[in-house]
Amino acid sequence: MARQLKAVLFDFDDTLIDWSGVTLGWRQIEAERLDRVLRFLNRRLSPTGIALEQLVKRYTERTRDAWMIARANLRAPVMPIILQQTLTELGVSEADAFADEILSAYDWKVVPGTVVFPDVFPVLDELRSRRIRLGVVTNSSQPMSLRDCELREHSLLPYFPDCRLAAADVGYLKPHPRIFHSALERIGVAPDEAVFIGDNPIADVGGALGVGMRAVQRLVGDVSRSGGHLKLDADSYNAYGGHPCVNSFEELPALLDDWYPDWRDGSA
Repeated sequence: MARQLKAVLFDFDDTLIDWSGVTLGWRQIEAERLDRVLRFLNRRLSPTGIALEQLVKRYTERTRDAWMIARANLRAPVMPIILQQTLTELGVSEADAFADEILSAYDWKVVPGTVVFPDVFPVLDELRSRRIRLGVVTNSSQPMSLRDCELREHSLLPYFPDCRLAAADVGYLKPHPRIFHSALERIGVAPDEAVFIGDNPIADVGGALGVGMRAVQRLVGDVSRSGGHLKLDADSYNAYGGHPCVNSFEELPALLDDWYPDWRDGSA
């Protein structure tokens, strides 16, 4: 008996959220946040003597180094830990004791210039109307407790009541199977009852296929259809028919019709 479609899981950045309009650099964005941290520390504790430029430099270096290691071992960097380690290194011995207040002062917010792709809401409405469960799984070093503010600000939060996972929460980055299994367990479906959609052919598509899900690659930026395909081994390619790429989520319902002919009946 053929499996029903019960869930569709999405990557977040460059899948649901378009970052192409962001004009600020990463260091500039971090400088604004870290300036708030320094102001808090100087008010709450004695003056730290730390220059903002020094804090930005060490924090961004530590973050870069953590991601270099993570790409090799797939163990997720955790942004609050990196920030605490940076402050401790710079002589703020009370950093651990004030961890929650420091994170509050850091005040993660929506990055100016980010917007929801215009094809997102129609497909989410369609899936939700068919009682398909929805989830977000992102390779983020920020815990989802921070990134929820972006979902809320972009009016996406109501679509994902049950499954919102960041790599920082699970401890592993996509394509590691742990993060996919954690999402499937949270949403309560088997791998062959779910489809994963993301922009990265290795992390998103390869990871999802590796645990037995179907997968779709959203093409963004300069990725071409030919260049965007993940090279799979023959067995995986034959088992899943390769992986399709879409330029727009408008193409998704017809694709789901091919895989799960009864998905529109709302029985999921």
